[in-house]
Amino acid sequence: MAEPDVADERPIVSGLLDALRAAAPEIDPGVLALALEARSCALNSGTAVGTRLAVIDYSLPSTRKRMWVFDVDQPGLLYAEHVAHGQGSGENMSNRFSNVDGSHQTSLGLFRTAETYVGGNGYSLRMDGLEPGVNDNARDRLIVIHGAPYVNPEQAQRQGRLGRSYGCPALRPQVAREVIDTIKNDQLVFAYYPDDPWLKGSRFFGCGGRTAGQILADARNGAASHDAVASAGNSGGAAATTL
Repeated sequence: MAEPDVADERPIVSGLLDALRAAAPEIDPGVLALALEARSCALNSGTAVGTRLAVIDYSLPSTRKRMWVFDVDQPGLLYAEHVAHGQGSGENMSNRFSNVDGSHQTSLGLFRTAETYVGGNGYSLRMDGLEPGVNDNARDRLIVIHGAPYVNPEQAQRQGRLGRSYGCPALRPQVAREVIDTIKNDQLVFAYYPDDPWLKGSRFFGCGGRTAGQILADARNGAASHDAVASAGNSGGAAATTL
């Protein structure tokens, strides 16, 4: 009975992808498609999750907004924010990721948010990594979402990068509490980088019958075709008006 369920889920995910991409046109459609696939696979496996989904694209420089928080129940964008990566993961561009305590590197993959607490970095949100060997040490490593003064976009433009964490996806202090309260308690966080071993090995890709590479390519090609059609339509309309 699993195959009909998966087939029935595909149009839902596809329609949700279109709606969320329209709300956040700057996000890589392939990364968003992978995040939605991971969420769908988590739901199919019986993982209890809420209606909020945070997507982080660590292939982007830290000087750009690269974290988006979506509502998938009433599809829309809630936040688009800068987010720090770990000191061990790189300078402006992150390219090294780890599940090892003491590495000061960021972890990839799918996380489920948990409880909040007040610690050394103020109001913070614990996360549990759902991928063995990839991010399942997140709680023991104290990889949490918190605010940090070094997440300063203006300073980043001057110095060429954001400040860096010990591996946590840290946010601007001005928005940290709001974002944390939006995604606490069984919501999902999806952290992406084009890391081949993770993309090929994650159990959260492929439950719909496609590989991570196919999901990325299909979403990017579909978005390019859609944008080309829209651009041609707009050009035609402008020409008609001129005539």
